[in-house]
Amino acid sequence: MRLLVVKLSSLGDVIQTLPVLHDIHSRYPNCKIDWVVEEAFADLLRTVPAISRVIPIAQRRWRKTFWQRETRAAWQAFWHELRSENYDLVIDFQGLIKSARVARMAALTPGGFSVTYANRSDWCAYEWPVRWLLQRTVPMEKTIHAVARYRSLAARAFGQDAAQWLADAPVYPWPAVPAAQPPVAVLAFGTTRADNLWPTEDWQTLGRHLLSLGLTLAVPQSSAAEQQWAEQLAQSLGTGCQVWPRMPLAELKTQMAAAKLVVGVDSGLSHLAIALNLPVVQIFSQPRVARAGPVGRTYQQAVGGEHAPSADEVWRTCQQVLAAAPARHSV
Repeated sequence: MRLLVVKLSSLGDVIQTLPVLHDIHSRYPNCKIDWVVEEAFADLLRTVPAISRVIPIAQRRWRKTFWQRETRAAWQAFWHELRSENYDLVIDFQGLIKSARVARMAALTPGGFSVTYANRSDWCAYEWPVRWLLQRTVPMEKTIHAVARYRSLAARAFGQDAAQWLADAPVYPWPAVPAAQPPVAVLAFGTTRADNLWPTEDWQTLGRHLLSLGLTLAVPQSSAAEQQWAEQLAQSLGTGCQVWPRMPLAELKTQMAAAKLVVGVDSGLSHLAIALNLPVVQIFSQPRVARAGPVGRTYQQAVGGEHAPSADEVWRTCQQVLAAAPARHSV
């Protein structure tokens, strides 16, 4: 069997879809899985052994230059690569017109079919025309965590009982690695959504608390604006706070995997930390916790929700998470 996963973006949503790979391979070990994803996230997915082929797409970039010859040629090359395999099953995990269009264009084997959601769930993006773009739709619970939503869609696409799949804890593809020495706490402040931001003064207060534990602070950044903010934070906290250079996601994953603690807003990097099975405190400034927050591990906790939490709330949660974290060998 050959399956095509269509989940283009964003980083956090792509990461939260990863447990479906283990779900499928544990039940269909001979299934080969390809994945269409935005080019910015392709290098990260190439580190996942369960994926046979990563097919990058650049819709975000191409839509800015759709009239140019080079862009038209890039689209043609993408469609050619996409259709170079025939699929028994194509699952659109995004539920948007842009993703359903890709799923619709994939080549199918005789008897193969495409699947997407039949309806919207709370706090989940969905565009109703996808119901008519693909061959089958799957009804989904109105209120459901994002990871469970993706896993349920996969189970039902295979004609299986979603409750049986969800009875197993979600499994991510990356094994734990030894902790860094000296121990590092990663501050994942960056986000593309203004309503996810946490005040600079609170980051400074939290940073001082974490430094008092003997932790070295590391601040990732991925743009000029983020770099400027990170450098200002590092300047205010002193030599114990380091700004990481910009790096590809696959390399950043390797760096983060050795952290003792990750504190981040509701963004891709904090979801990556959860997937790496790290101690995580995830800061929510709006009520999306039930849809996107960490579940099932005492050393991965959300704080905030209806409003942004205070620095003291986050600090107390950090202490609880560190106390609950399993022991790890150091490198």
